[in-house]
Amino acid sequence: MLVATLFYRGLTATNNFSYILSVSYNHLGVNIAMAILEVLHFPDPRLRNKAILVEEIGPDIKEIAENMLVTMYSENGIGLAATQVNIQKRIVVIDLSEEKNEPLILINPEITKLEGSESMREGCLSVPDYYDIVERAENIEYCHKTLENKLVTTNADGLLAVCIQHEIDHLDGKLFIDYLSPLKRQRLKKKIDKQEKVQQNLL
Repeated sequence: MLVATLFYRGLTATNNFSYILSVSYNHLGVNIAMAILEVLHFPDPRLRNKAILVEEIGPDIKEIAENMLVTMYSENGIGLAATQVNIQKRIVVIDLSEEKNEPLILINPEITKLEGSESMREGCLSVPDYYDIVERAENIEYCHKTLENKLVTTNADGLLAVCIQHEIDHLDGKLFIDYLSPLKRQRLKKKIDKQEKVQQNLL
């Protein structure tokens, strides 16, 4: 069982990456206006909503994917699910490259096989500044549709496998902290409540 440090602010890698927001725009070749979306934070109940299948991949879905990429890059993330930005569609974006120019767009992703196990230190854009060890499958088989409406089935391991599992959890209304003990979740909730009170007092 491998234990690795994974600063997953959505996911976020351990290195801080520099990037140009137009990179993903040029990569997808879609002439649309980009926008940074608001990321929902725990305990927002909307994070528990389950996303619905994308029935048709048209310009609107491409625009959502592009805006999700821009949002993910702006937060130094390496993965983001549509439900994290209050869009209830089964869309995930991932980019593990250091140059932030190799985006992976998953439409209606589904894991079809899980093998092995490994533990990594995860975090999440929706649970800022909190990290903990989570055990997940080490190798996965998954399928998804591309923006070109092609159905793809492939395998992943390591960091990519963890990213995909984490983001699909989001689409199902599940957070990485749900894998933690009730005591740890209670401590996290108290920490967030305390931070909110401090912020309110500063207003």
